[in-house]
Amino acid sequence: MAESAEELLWPTRCVSCDMPGELLCQQCRDTMPWIAQRWACPVCGAPFGWLTCTSCEGGWEPRATICALGFNRTASQMVACLKDRFELRLAGVNAAAMATALDEASSWPALDGTPRYDVNNIDVLCFVPATSAAYTRRGFDHMEMVAQELQRFLGIPLFDVLVRTTGQDQRKLGREERAKNLHGSVEAIDDVAGMRLLLVDNVITTGASMREATRALLL
Repeated sequence: MAESAEELLWPTRCVSCDMPGELLCQQCRDTMPWIAQRWACPVCGAPFGWLTCTSCEGGWEPRATICALGFNRTASQMVACLKDRFELRLAGVNAAAMATALDEASSWPALDGTPRYDVNNIDVLCFVPATSAAYTRRGFDHMEMVAQELQRFLGIPLFDVLVRTTGQDQRKLGREERAKNLHGSVEAIDDVAGMRLLLVDNVITTGASMREATRALLL
């Protein structure tokens, strides 16, 4: 009854077009900017980087990176409404998008010739954590919630192994500033030696957060 009353007072609306009825309406789902894994960079996941990619010049720590969506209105609202507008039901929507991209990427090779994603070659799932300031401000870690939902899709154990020790908000920083801001800011609090890890984050802009988290796991 409480849920029905809540829906009556504050009806669910599409996070992209504000149409009432669903968190993501059919029209917005149909126009989502999916990244074709066939043409994506096998290293950093950049769209159309399969042949020549400038986004991961200078090295890239993860073996392969898989990105689900280009960051347009719908994709950005899926992230922003979860993080900053407390629409926690979007954790499952974000996780579903990730699972879809992973499934497609399993058909395409990484640089080493093996599939970019193979559920049988993953031991645990982990996530890039929020900063302590972001956690205090929101009261939750949005990527922990997304990882919990993704765990249900993939059937992979979740390992909460990373912590953020320092670092400010990345959104207003440039590429070099992001890298400097995050240097040494992520630590692994448990031993993951020999484990095959699937590391997830909600947005990759310059790759600084993903790379720093990967370095922490590789230490």
